[in-house]
Amino acid sequence: MSAVATLPRRRLGASGLSVPPLCLGAMTFGEADGASFMHKVSCDAETSFAIMDRALEAGVDFIDTADVYGQDGLSERVVGDWMAGRNNRDAIVLATKFRFSMPYGKGASRRHIMAACEASLRRLQTDRIDLYQIHMQDRDVPEEETLRALDDLVHQGKVLYLGASNYAAYRLVDSLWTSKANGLCRFVGLQMQYSLIERALEREHVPTCAAHGLGILPWSPLGGGFLTGKYRREQAPPPGARLEHWKDRLKGLDQERNWAILAAVDAVAAEHGATPAQIALAWLLHQRCVTSVIFGARTVQQLEDNLPAATLSLSADQLARLDGASKVAWGYPYDFIGRIQGGW
Repeated sequence: MSAVATLPRRRLGASGLSVPPLCLGAMTFGEADGASFMHKVSCDAETSFAIMDRALEAGVDFIDTADVYGQDGLSERVVGDWMAGRNNRDAIVLATKFRFSMPYGKGASRRHIMAACEASLRRLQTDRIDLYQIHMQDRDVPEEETLRALDDLVHQGKVLYLGASNYAAYRLVDSLWTSKANGLCRFVGLQMQYSLIERALEREHVPTCAAHGLGILPWSPLGGGFLTGKYRREQAPPPGARLEHWKDRLKGLDQERNWAILAAVDAVAAEHGATPAQIALAWLLHQRCVTSVIFGARTVQQLEDNLPAATLSLSADQLARLDGASKVAWGYPYDFIGRIQGGW
């Protein structure tokens, strides 16, 4: 392996955990069968190993997975086999998630959290998880129960930092208050869908993260692949593309606003001699509270294509044009507040 590249590090929120600006998402790792939603859009273990090798070499030492990626923990097993085979656990910032249905249960109860963590540790072949995240809030379980179980895992040394994903802003604030009031470890990161196409979390989540010191980890930063530039108006998806299989999602993206966003991305990409995907990723890295952007790759070439985004700087004019093309109607009370005090 060649010398490891150095990328600028960013602290995850107000925590002491530093990570690179790009995070390798492992959802596609391992050949998923027909029972998995990742069937036909994943890659085999050998390719996954090559992708992780190259990512680490390029300075992307942050890997995000989840127990439900693939089936029966397939993605975690692939990542675990890779780390064990190369004896490089200490070189990796490892993140995984729990919450959704697995053979041993589901949800955010103490019982499920303890079982889920132990199962993930076995599959990942490690003694600790650097960032353990709840995959979605659980309205059936008190937040204090979830946080106390996670706090115990931290004190046991099995988990180092805590994160949330797919939380409503009110529930996130309640969680942070519960942690503070009870002296429990709190969330330091928030993993949410965020892209030029999906900007809804700027209403409440971004201000909340800014006020309480959470780092945002965007998922689906390319709008499900739409912002790669592979897809064009009234043209069939290219063979093998993810949205060729997820036709309903592509149909939902066929909107004037999204084509206008893609046109703006194309224009800025041409100015930089970059790809549309690199511009879309770089835009996120210029947004408030964003720490590291999670991107996936099914081939080493896809990984290579995205790496330059980590150091790509956009001008104020380029950011304004991208913001303008992707702006959304905030609605009440945000528009009301903006008219009085300017912006939101």
